[in-house]
Amino acid sequence: MEYLKSILSAGQILRKEYLGIGLVLLLFVIFPQLVRIFDESAAPIDPGALSAILMAVLAILIFKLSTWWLIRTIWPLFATYAKYHFETNFKSLLSWQKVIIFLGFYCSLLFAFILVLLAIL
Repeated sequence: MEYLKSILSAGQILRKEYLGIGLVLLLFVIFPQLVRIFDESAAPIDPGALSAILMAVLAILIFKLSTWWLIRTIWPLFATYAKYHFETNFKSLLSWQKVIIFLGFYCSLLFAFILVLLAIL
């Protein structure tokens, strides 16, 4: 029963992520026309350069979705631990341990994101 609840709650999270990806894709397609409505003199490069921001947001959302999908698929026990027990264990650590974990996690995500963007571009 617990496994079934975890799958259903994971489905709700994935729906929110799919909704975010769909919204950013829609904005990415519509954005050049919206720029032309507000500024008729916008050059063709302007919507393209500003769309890079939307592409970065889209890349982050897809990276997050695929990462959590892989974790839930390959290590469902780790996903359950992250959802229910990680916060209490993290709060019991010393402050320097929290900083090291946080910065290590942040730097690894940033490095992975940069590699994904380099692969796309």
